[in-house]
Amino acid sequence: MSPIFTPASPGRRVISLLPAATELVAALGAADRLVGITHECDAPAAVLDRPRVTTTAVDATADAAVVDVQVRALVASGAPTFALLADRIAALAPDLMLTQALCDVCAISADDVRAIAAHLVPPPGILELAGTTVDGILADIAHLAAALGDTAGGERLIASLAARLAAVHDRLAAARAPRPAVAVIEWTDPLFAAGHWVPDMVRRAGGRDVLAEPGSHSVTVAADAIRAAAPDVVLIAPCGYDGARAADVARALVLAAPDWLEGRTVWALDANGLVSRPGPRVVDGIETMGAILHPDLFPPPPAAHATRIA
Repeated sequence: MSPIFTPASPGRRVISLLPAATELVAALGAADRLVGITHECDAPAAVLDRPRVTTTAVDATADAAVVDVQVRALVASGAPTFALLADRIAALAPDLMLTQALCDVCAISADDVRAIAAHLVPPPGILELAGTTVDGILADIAHLAAALGDTAGGERLIASLAARLAAVHDRLAAARAPRPAVAVIEWTDPLFAAGHWVPDMVRRAGGRDVLAEPGSHSVTVAADAIRAAAPDVVLIAPCGYDGARAADVARALVLAAPDWLEGRTVWALDANGLVSRPGPRVVDGIETMGAILHPDLFPPPPAAHATRIA
């Protein structure tokens, strides 16, 4: 979907309805324009005192199976998994609202954002981030920078991220590094294979995703299918989990000894910071994956980013 941005002037009072968008606004040097953020936003520290304008009925601290049951029940009932606090949004008088067009289960629905925006006076502009690959994320940065009236700043940020991506590519190419088979698990009960930009991250890190294609949706996957795909490396990156929680889940999974993990190298990733969010730290995620897949070419990843489990 193409981004939507209607006002003639740049956004000065911005509400971010996506943690990745919050990080992108800050990376573009416009954190001072953020007047509202989501209940999930946890970075950067400079914006965490902003009013929270979303809520959820899902207990994100529960076990994976419990969260899955909660989400499925809400979807079946027609209730949203995330809700907007309309009165609070109106009081903040935004002139730009940032949302997403990828998944109504994982974040605020773009339709709900448009419905609320239509009742505000004057109605704010709406920018939908829609990147499903790494290049798409970079394109979203350009769209956001334009909406903020800082095209040059967007170009600088994109150039910086592209240079880091090129450095990973060049080192892999110079070494003619083989591509190990990789499976990225973004939920463990039930098992989900990570989609969207994650297979592209694996490719850019010098791997070969054996469960998904770049830009595809994340989908449930049978253990038999993972076993048949024969990954060399399994990355456990549950959506929204930080490194410590992902490591705990991965250790429990390994202790349960499912046969689809037998003989595989297993790592846990800080999915919340490096994988789940289509923002600037996706490049950190690619660098981390590169270090895991090609330890002879890159220094070890920071402990906060990844933990070797098996």
